[in-house]
Amino acid sequence: MCGIVGYIGKKQAYPVLIKGLERLEYRGYDSAGVALLENGAFSVYKKKGKVAELSKFVKNKNIKNFSGGVGIAHTRWATHGIPSDRNAHPHLSNNGDIVIVHNGIIENYLSIKKVLLKKNYKFKSDTDTEVLANLIEDIKNNAKVSIDEAVRLALLQVTGAYAILVLSKDEPNTMVVAKIGSPAVVGIGKGEFFVASDATPIVEHTKKVVYLEDREIAIIKNGKLRIKTIDNKIKNLYVQKLETKIEELEKNGFPHFMLKEIFEQPESLRNTMRGRILVDKGGIKFGGLEKFGKELRSLKSLTITAMGTARFTGLVGEYAFEELAKIPTKVEYSSEFAYRDASVDINTGFIAISQSGETADTLNAVKEAKRKNMLTLGVVNVIGSSIARAVDAGIYNHAGPETAVASTKASTSQVLILIMLAVYLGRMRDLSKAKAQEILKEMQRLPNLAEKILKNANEIKKLAKKYSKNNNFFFLGRKYNAGAAMEGALKLKECSYIHAEGINATELKHGPLSLIDKNFPSLVIAPNDSMYEKSKTGIQEIKARGGRVIAVATEGNREIKTIADDVIYIPKTLEILTPILAFIPMQLFAYYIAVERGNDVDKPRNLAKSVTVE
Repeated sequence: MCGIVGYIGKKQAYPVLIKGLERLEYRGYDSAGVALLENGAFSVYKKKGKVAELSKFVKNKNIKNFSGGVGIAHTRWATHGIPSDRNAHPHLSNNGDIVIVHNGIIENYLSIKKVLLKKNYKFKSDTDTEVLANLIEDIKNNAKVSIDEAVRLALLQVTGAYAILVLSKDEPNTMVVAKIGSPAVVGIGKGEFFVASDATPIVEHTKKVVYLEDREIAIIKNGKLRIKTIDNKIKNLYVQKLETKIEELEKNGFPHFMLKEIFEQPESLRNTMRGRILVDKGGIKFGGLEKFGKELRSLKSLTITAMGTARFTGLVGEYAFEELAKIPTKVEYSSEFAYRDASVDINTGFIAISQSGETADTLNAVKEAKRKNMLTLGVVNVIGSSIARAVDAGIYNHAGPETAVASTKASTSQVLILIMLAVYLGRMRDLSKAKAQEILKEMQRLPNLAEKILKNANEIKKLAKKYSKNNNFFFLGRKYNAGAAMEGALKLKECSYIHAEGINATELKHGPLSLIDKNFPSLVIAPNDSMYEKSKTGIQEIKARGGRVIAVATEGNREIKTIADDVIYIPKTLEILTPILAFIPMQLFAYYIAVERGNDVDKPRNLAKSVTVE
């Protein structure tokens, strides 16, 4: 949610900032703005709507030249105050000396605002951010300190989560960055610096970055970067190299990022497994886990925490850990785990799943798990992200950047990682080498099987058109595919805005069946597995009540055609791996229905890619 971009250097800042905002559009937002320091004053341009609206607004002002080499920009996802021009960031302080952009929430802004109102400060917006801008101005003027010190002193009074970028017109060669909770990264170029919420706006300019930790302040001043804490302790710079390639952030001929990322899954699955599958030994190599062998062997139970798609992949993992490693496992909403008194101890392993590595609820759950002395593991796609840095040990997906809001290639990678981890833990226990080898060999076939499904995309497109006018849908699955059904429903609802409900098919006759009629179709995941006969019964129950059924079935199953209205075939594989293949046609189905209905597929309304506030 929200995105920040900053530039200080010798280039014109405006083109860098606008391009950076475009790179961050996937995060979800409702307004955008830019502030430039030009000729000793701030020029601020902001607009409700998309970045394209902001660009058009600026263009209509017929500005011939942007001379400023210093600027900050923002895409806002509304929290305090409705989406509007006046609530859009950046925000100026009362006298116009300071400008700020802010991701997150200042929880005690009202009490600070009351104090400032008594000092005759005026407010032009409904935001918590403008309060912070005025607080910084008040401290700077009264304490007679530099802008970086004013920011530090202001943050000592603030509670909440934030990533902020601050400029002062009195110190034109200085940019201040600070964070708690929300992500911030500084890119180091040749005589220039770039700041953003993540690396996507930075990668085309430099490969050298510094990720800020919580309670850290980065001060870019006179061409130099230094970092200290809010408590005024100097920190050493830890410069990392970006691995992301700029071409990975482009659509490469696809009409939408979502479709591109669906079609990248054969490669992303290969990358997830690369260097980790040891078929001869019947084992898995996770370098990041090796020093925790003793702790992993002593685990008596597992708790998986995640939100949204990641939680549904965790539900698949739950079955895998119990079947292969014989470890009792439960899946929790991250937000619930962070705020309830869960029954855990040091022998309960903790797994946090997050594509972005910035999901606020999951990050809070990690902090709670560490407070309880649990061994914390992370399954994260974004290298250097907050969760990746917070956990004791982690496994990167290596799925590549995912830009569309609806997760596709990261979700199949997450399921694969969890099954691989189940094999890894199982081999520490009673899982036989032969059984592990069987699973690993079949894993290696998954990329080719995924390619086979994708070759039938046009058939799924036709099916999507047939069902595109329906406003309700059930997605049903059993055992490993119960979580897959929930994920399929999520894909459809977030992309197409169709009401879709994913449930374990065993619940069907316990209430949901009352909703079935000719206008309420169901997609049933029914591969040839241990649950096939049960799934078939569920299909017949729906058909007996006039409902229509799309079955996701195993290739070669002709019987299913006699009871379902439509069939999507997936290749035969082991039962434990079927969700990975089942995900793909459901992703295509959701994508094509959304396109048919004229929706903004990559940026669905009201949603954000990275949910960085609770």
